[in-house]
Amino acid sequence: MLSRDAQVDGARLLGASDTGSTDVARTFDDLVEMQKAADQAHARVLELRDAYGRPTQTVWSQEQTEAYEKAWRDWWKAADHVQAAVTQYARDEEKSRYGVETSVRTKARHPEPEPA
Repeated sequence: MLSRDAQVDGARLLGASDTGSTDVARTFDDLVEMQKAADQAHARVLELRDAYGRPTQTVWSQEQTEAYEKAWRDWWKAADHVQAAVTQYARDEEKSRYGVETSVRTKARHPEPEPA
């Protein structure tokens, strides 16, 4: 589970503000960090599903249902923010949206090893 600091950092990277508006990613690296946050949120959804069992095969308690639904909403919001930011970044940079998205996901999920 993400620490409170990681959750706050993730919200900042996702562009969330106190007013509910979103900021556009300023750099490619911002997009990569947003994708990493979305991937972490997705991992949390999978973690809960694995811990609780599939909802169609196991009866969940109210607490389990609420925890899963919150994790799913968090993932959905993070993924939505990434998609919007990728679209805007591609438009601003006059690049292929597909190309930007592919590059972001690749860098977020398969970072290059640090030089020795």
